[in-house]
Amino acid sequence: MGITARGVGLLVAAVVLLGAGFRFAYPELTLLGAAAGAAVGYAALVAAWRPRLTVTRRADPDRVARGEPASMALTVRNTGRLRSANLLAEDRCGQRTVPVPVLRLRPGRDTEVRYDVPTDRRGVVPVGPLRVTRRDPLGLVALARPYGAAVPVWVHPRIHPLTAMPRGAGRSLDGRVDGVPHGSITFDSLREYVVGDELRRVHWRTSARVGELMVRENVDTSLPRLVVLLDNRAVAHPQRVGGVAESFESACEAAASVVTAAHRADLPVLLLMVAAEPAEVTTRDGEAGGALGPLDRLAAADLSDDGDAVRAATTRLRQDRLGDTLIFLTGPGGRDELGHVGALRGAYPSVVVAVFGAAEPTPPGTAGLVVVDAADGAQFAAEWDGVRRW
Repeated sequence: MGITARGVGLLVAAVVLLGAGFRFAYPELTLLGAAAGAAVGYAALVAAWRPRLTVTRRADPDRVARGEPASMALTVRNTGRLRSANLLAEDRCGQRTVPVPVLRLRPGRDTEVRYDVPTDRRGVVPVGPLRVTRRDPLGLVALARPYGAAVPVWVHPRIHPLTAMPRGAGRSLDGRVDGVPHGSITFDSLREYVVGDELRRVHWRTSARVGELMVRENVDTSLPRLVVLLDNRAVAHPQRVGGVAESFESACEAAASVVTAAHRADLPVLLLMVAAEPAEVTTRDGEAGGALGPLDRLAAADLSDDGDAVRAATTRLRQDRLGDTLIFLTGPGGRDELGHVGALRGAYPSVVVAVFGAAEPTPPGTAGLVVVDAADGAQFAAEWDGVRRW
């Protein structure tokens, strides 16, 4: 609850009048002071009354690519028995506020407001909650309360079409790695028979030896597996334009383009960040263990101050061997760490590096890697097919 400037003045006048009336025995001043104090008390009681409002909101849509239109429909319904007089309401949308007409809203009636959500920048735009301010008729006291929950609108990076995707990597026992366009099925392990398994997958020799049915487990070892490593360190993207690291925005667009193209080609793809992501970014709100999709993670991605995270990330990639094609996306400040990425060529047959926003091209043959210099995501997509013959 907040007392307005008018209310503060009246409250001070009440104290002065009461003090002067009692001090100099003027009942008229005492009466005026009491009336002023009673007016402030009445205003506080009126403002403290909580109107019964129900707020519902619907984003259309709640996930868009950067630059695409999105809108929010807000409905406010008066579920009380009294008219919602002396109410002022505004909805928060990102960094701006939107006025909502609820003044003198009748019982059982509702009002709807539709407005555009800004999508000119990648990110998660929080919309809400509705802020309702109640004032007394004299304007002495104002009390603001939130109504409804905030709803996020996910603004994904732009997606640029990619036509070529990597081949598989068929590995032989002698260590040779061959390109395999469509993958191949290879025996992996044995497990106990489960009702519903095909009998042609039963390994009869092992079943006879152990005394129970054993089934073959096959795996597609040569199916192309992509690992996209996004450099989200602040030191990798030192240049700012209006407080925004454009090289990081371009890297996010490239990551979204690769992930989308891999999904359309039914290829397994894994998106990783160099620096660790906050826990609230990787899980869905209200869903136990629900993980966000890669595009949502890219929308919420932000720069981290962990400048030494590259070594830990490359060590993890070398130990786990999560795929056979590694795509490292970084900015001008990340070229100093390409030696750590080049050390992964033994674990990943194909390693491609994309550097965004560099003033000068990367020297050829840096760390023995294939490096693509691109100004933005569109140029990366244009040069993607020419990186190598996938």
